[in-house]
Amino acid sequence: MPKPPSRRNKATSTASTDSTSAANSANEDISQQEDPGSATITVTAVEVTELTQEEQSDRLHLERKVERAFFEAGKALTELRDRRLYRSTHKTFDEYCLDRFGYNRSRSYQLVDAAVVVDNLQKCPQFVDILPTAEGQVRPMTKLEPQEQQEVWLRAVEVAGGKVPTGRIVKDVVQRIMERTQVPNTSQIGEVCQIVVKDNPELRGKSGYWGIVSVVNDFSCTVKMWDSEYTVGLQHLKSYNYLPAECEQMQVICDRINRVYSRGLEESVQKFLESLGKLKRAYLTGLEEKVLSLLEFEYKKRSPSH
Repeated sequence: MPKPPSRRNKATSTASTDSTSAANSANEDISQQEDPGSATITVTAVEVTELTQEEQSDRLHLERKVERAFFEAGKALTELRDRRLYRSTHKTFDEYCLDRFGYNRSRSYQLVDAAVVVDNLQKCPQFVDILPTAEGQVRPMTKLEPQEQQEVWLRAVEVAGGKVPTGRIVKDVVQRIMERTQVPNTSQIGEVCQIVVKDNPELRGKSGYWGIVSVVNDFSCTVKMWDSEYTVGLQHLKSYNYLPAECEQMQVICDRINRVYSRGLEESVQKFLESLGKLKRAYLTGLEEKVLSLLEFEYKKRSPSH
């Protein structure tokens, strides 16, 4: 029995024929023109209506709300924290922010701190129309004094040509002011210092550890610690003011800890060495000396060269 023709194929064939005919017709029309470059193109003009005064006011109001969203969020978070309005559902403010808004502790306090800065800038009449529009523009200023914040913003606006500056511009201005106000670096190579984190995320987990200055820069030092070397700003270092002989003794201890630590460790051994990295004295106790010596002997035996 012969197979009935496919309606789908028929429809496709018809559509293809129509498309080909249309294309041929268009080509014929073009070919009939003596100069295709002289073809007339008709453009329909779109009338652009001006905003009414009320619409202009509404637009400005809505734009300001978008620009101030981070500021309003910071203000709201501050009130939620200070009044403990989270206490009916969460034990801590940090847990509440993470669960309710998806903000970790760092992000929550970035917004809170930013709101404080904007509040301060609003006190200056010259900033009424040029205030921060994003939290990133404010972040470099949060650790400055109120007067310094105003000075930074004024200078950043000037650099930006009278417009709202980017976060990069603000950061550059802050850096120049910090360098201008910093005292000369009086650190000395071999000096033993304690690490002071002060909200520096790059030093997270290093608070209270000691290190030995190996390089002295204009506004920072490179310090050797029990696990590695780090370049640290002067504001993150606190000298122990050890005597030269004590500094030399700590240098020896640091080298011994570092050699053992770099061999690959069991967790319990690692914890012991980390505890030595927080010594607040320039010597090892008798027991600490015995344990460290035992570890040195053990890893010396395991070394391929022995």
